[in-house]
Amino acid sequence: MAPNSPKSKRPYLLRALYDWIVDSNLTPYVVVAANSEQVVVPGEFVSEGRIILNISPLAVHNLALGNEVLTFEGRFSGNPFAVSAPIANILTIYAKETGEGMVFEMDSGDDSKVESGNRPARPGDHLKVVK
Repeated sequence: MAPNSPKSKRPYLLRALYDWIVDSNLTPYVVVAANSEQVVVPGEFVSEGRIILNISPLAVHNLALGNEVLTFEGRFSGNPFAVSAPIANILTIYAKETGEGMVFEMDSGDDSKVESGNRPARPGDHLKVVK
């Protein structure tokens, strides 16, 4: 990234939506493109190159939504697992109960590709625009 080029909006939008979802007493889920060596998730839960993760405070420990990477410790079928995924691989964040959230393009070097719920990802064919 050039010294004066703007930073990606994606991590800021993810954190804002996460906070809004949790503050609304809803359950935040993310859809992650798992087709990269940098994505560390339990492979048996990957379907069609994607994994859906519950990132609610009750479901995970040590959640970090950084500018570059999402990390947390969670349990999958009762087994502990340290999850790590580049922010660029997060395709969707949404509230499980309402479907409200945001869909992102995979290659987000260009933040003009950010969409608000018009192109739903699995399972959110019911995503809505958050206003």
